Amino acid sequence: MAKKIIVIGSGAAGMTAASAARAKDIGAEITVFTEEEHISYSPCAIPFVLEGRIKDFPSIIMHDPEFYRRERNITVSTRTKVVSADADKHTVTLADGETLSYDSLVLATGGTVFVPPIAGIDLPGVFRVRYIKDGMDIQAMLPTVRSVVVAGAGVIGLEIAVALRHAGKEVTVVEMFPQIIPRICDQDVAKEVQSYCEGLGIKFCMGTPLGSICGEDKVEKVVVGKEDIPCDMVIMATGVRANLELPNILGLEIGPLGAVRTSPTLQPYKKGRLVKDIYLAGDVVMCQSAAVPGPTMSQLGATAVRQGRVAGINAAGGRALFPEVLSAWISQIGDLQVGGTGLSQGLADYYGLDVVEAKAEGLTRARYYPGGMRLTVKLIAERESHRLVGGQMVAGEGVTGRVNWLTAAILKGTTVEEFVTSFENAYCPPTSMVKDVVNVAAEKLLERL
Repeated sequence: MAKKIIVIGSGAAGMTAASAARAKDIGAEITVFTEEEHISYSPCAIPFVLEGRIKDFPSIIMHDPEFYRRERNITVSTRTKVVSADADKHTVTLADGETLSYDSLVLATGGTVFVPPIAGIDLPGVFRVRYIKDGMDIQAMLPTVRSVVVAGAGVIGLEIAVALRHAGKEVTVVEMFPQIIPRICDQDVAKEVQSYCEGLGIKFCMGTPLGSICGEDKVEKVVVGKEDIPCDMVIMATGVRANLELPNILGLEIGPLGAVRTSPTLQPYKKGRLVKDIYLAGDVVMCQSAAVPGPTMSQLGATAVRQGRVAGINAAGGRALFPEVLSAWISQIGDLQVGGTGLSQGLADYYGLDVVEAKAEGLTRARYYPGGMRLTVKLIAERESHRLVGGQMVAGEGVTGRVNWLTAAILKGTTVEEFVTSFENAYCPPTSMVKDVVNVAAEKLLERL
């Protein structure tokens, strides 16, 4: 009898899990349930559609349900909510009351935008940025909008702010922390990015949360501290929290960071014991850090795909493990790239790690080759062991490869000495200086150690 695999969620984690399960078991009956109308797209692309770098929203949809039915024999039921699940009976129940049995269940329910409980949050003109429909709704209203307030100065908030500024809107970013890109980015690096955004005409209101949203029948202004900021639109980019509706119904253990605690097989726990035949992937999962012993969150598309693969293989009867993570990240904010991996100074302090840092500046290309752009690299190492634990970079180009290079070094437990003496870098005048800025930062860090 064919194995019945149910996947809940149609994002990167869910659709990867379904495809991985199909590759492992060609005879399984695989069904994906999602509340969304559109599937198989990246929410990270939404700001770039609004900015006009991507022509339209249909362009970011990679596949539709018919593709999965035809090419992979996977049934995708859109606009279908799973309202409950029973681990003992191996069943899920849909909103219409239908109950379905499963042999394996994958929860890829993702996350939800955290919206602070403030007055006016439901006024017309207030938007979240999570689903493709959110982007479409924002785009539809933009022709009537002159000024926008973006609540939250994380990477998505900044990408949205730049996109709308390029669309000719007056943009103010409100952030409750004293710096942009809090936690994963240090203040000195964040300041460089903020200065770039201010050069585009974006205003910042830092260190004060959004107090309220005001208006009669639509948004007219926001209150931040004692200041009123007139606006026609408010975009909530205030972070993502794990969607725990079904995990709570199932009684799964929630970790200290507010997401489901899982084993390396991505199985959850209930009362200290692994739950059989249930696997999780994506924003709903709490991970383990590869930089320092302890839990971390890795709500990134790349992590979701890797977890989806592991969950899908295991749901189909295979054996795969998900390792510790460094959560390498990158953002394209206008013409500026900012990225990082592992620990920031702030996160190192959070974990109680004594670290040393060093920073270097240079160019992305040889100084005599046209088009080189300023590149800033900051590296962080544990003081006692000299082990690299993190880094951040800002440049107009070439950040991804350098972040990936550093990520590989940290995952191997590389010391600063080993990086300086043994880690080679490819060189060509159009792509780097002969001694890359990453190498220069490592040498400076070694001197400080």
